[in-house]
Amino acid sequence: MEISKIVITGGPCAGKSTAMSWVQNAFTQLGYTVLFVPETATELIGGGVTPWTCGTNIDYQKCQMKLQVQKEEIFEQAARTMNGAKILIVCDRGALDNKAYMDAAEFDSVLDSIGSNEVELRDSYDAVFHLVTAAKGAEAFYTTANNTARTETVEEAAALDDKLIAAWTGHPHFRVIDNTSDFEDKMKRLIAEISSFLGEPEPFEIERKFLIEYPDIDWLEKMPNCQRIEIIQTYLKSQDDDEIRVRQRGMDGHYIYFQTIKRKVSDIKRVEIERRLSKDDYLRLLMDADTTRRQIRKTRYCLTYVNQYFEIDVYPFWNDKAIAEIELSDEKAEIIFPEQIKVIKEVTDDEQYKNASLAQIKE
Repeated sequence: MEISKIVITGGPCAGKSTAMSWVQNAFTQLGYTVLFVPETATELIGGGVTPWTCGTNIDYQKCQMKLQVQKEEIFEQAARTMNGAKILIVCDRGALDNKAYMDAAEFDSVLDSIGSNEVELRDSYDAVFHLVTAAKGAEAFYTTANNTARTETVEEAAALDDKLIAAWTGHPHFRVIDNTSDFEDKMKRLIAEISSFLGEPEPFEIERKFLIEYPDIDWLEKMPNCQRIEIIQTYLKSQDDDEIRVRQRGMDGHYIYFQTIKRKVSDIKRVEIERRLSKDDYLRLLMDADTTRRQIRKTRYCLTYVNQYFEIDVYPFWNDKAIAEIELSDEKAEIIFPEQIKVIKEVTDDEQYKNASLAQIKE
């Protein structure tokens, strides 16, 4: 049984309700049992539990976060009892959406109330797909008429959309679907992104990599739509040409663990199979480390910019350069870099800049 849990989020009037129907139709046809976790805020507000009826906003947020986590646990428990070989749990908004409605101190208090941390909560989802509000690029279609819980003006909706993107930035698989096309094509792009993540028909990864000048760390860390991640990557022994690695990923002492197997298809396209590990599984697999390669330790800055998701890797052995990567759903997609990022050259097909090469111990 394969159980995948994803989030479909977005600003007000982004198309989430319609997206759920598209997801149901598309993935049922592909053999998935599709389960939907309803939007918690809409349920609570519709039932009279709101930020303005509770004692304070933080009182309300604690209620919403607790219910969100419990609902997802129930859906995961139910999924494990089902007969389907492939089960897709779709969350109509996820736990990190709450972050957009609180300041940092309030958010920390809410996390404490459920005994969790940001890394554990954010990365409990396998992928996150953000639909941009109609208030950014499709203002003529923005309305509050189809959702009684929606009260934002166009300006407020656009600002909230930015906060939601910032809240989810840092997730290992975060995609933003904008309004650069008509609405039907927006839905098709969402389905294509989810299909690519699920490996339908094959788990291809289209990635471009650039050597850049050492970035302005102060600028990155001050950006609301940028998140610092600490990574330790260890390569394992392989009997064939597969690249097998395990990774510890997180921040501030809170980590999650993955195993990744990559098979090369072309210079910029690879089949990638990834699975989440428990800490015990991770430690066990470390015993099979390839001793001809060193561990790669790096600080990653996940940056959302113009609806693109960059991963900027800063290594301790370089003080004049770094690596910027971006995953694409289309090999020909245009890439727009922030003016603060100075590209030296593209190194997508340059073996010497791959992590596997950087990990090699040279005599």
